[in-house]
Amino acid sequence: MRFADRTLGRTGLTVGPLGIAASYGAPAAAVERAVEAGLNYLYWGSLRTKAFAEALRHLAPSRDRLVLVVQSYSRSAALLTWSVERALRRIGYDHADVLLLGLWNGPVSPRIMEAARRLQRRGLVNALAVSGHKRAALAGLAAGGGVDVIHVRYSASHPGAARDLFPHLPGGSGPGVVSFTALDYGRMVHPRYTPAGLRTPSAGDCYRFVLSHPAVDVSMTGPRSAADVDQIIAARELGPMNGDELAWMTRVGEAVAARRRRN
Repeated sequence: MRFADRTLGRTGLTVGPLGIAASYGAPAAAVERAVEAGLNYLYWGSLRTKAFAEALRHLAPSRDRLVLVVQSYSRSAALLTWSVERALRRIGYDHADVLLLGLWNGPVSPRIMEAARRLQRRGLVNALAVSGHKRAALAGLAAGGGVDVIHVRYSASHPGAARDLFPHLPGGSGPGVVSFTALDYGRMVHPRYTPAGLRTPSAGDCYRFVLSHPAVDVSMTGPRSAADVDQIIAARELGPMNGDELAWMTRVGEAVAARRRRN
């Protein structure tokens, strides 16, 4: 019942179900172990640690197994090009599989989109992705066919995408879906947010909840240590949650969301 590899929407890329982000400090050997376990969606984001760069260099001989994501928050076309070139130069790669345009809560600037298309024509990036918090805007981007992947917040305490976005995505040749903040910035795994009488979820529980929704292709993770990577790998092996587990996670998520709103 482990979570299987899947195709990332219209990109045609084969991805493992859990992505590894560069920003949190997991040692290089642990990142490489995650890739050996089939977790190949590697997010070379805006905060790029030395250890993650080391792992990517070590993994270069297996480049065809990797799905490298480079992110830019730039609102300047010239800076977008510069940031992608710099990100690739640092790790010695000649292209990214996905260029992620970060945090667009409305239409992507035509200048930014044209700069991204130029990077595609140069062969520096293949697929285009957009992240954001406004689900209606992401639904519009998905329907318009201008992007290949969308990154959206989704967790037991932020379940709105299951209502406002996932049912409206085009089927078949639609965009891939990558979720982030499965742990709700640590709230989901903190005992003080857990209702009395309920078990506090682990990080692995949070990832399993997200991946149990059939619309989600990849759940992003932010491991800080080798132990975190072990938990991520174990979550893959456990596979989808059953009905009782989903109900428990939903109850915890509702309590976390209610407390967050009060604060």
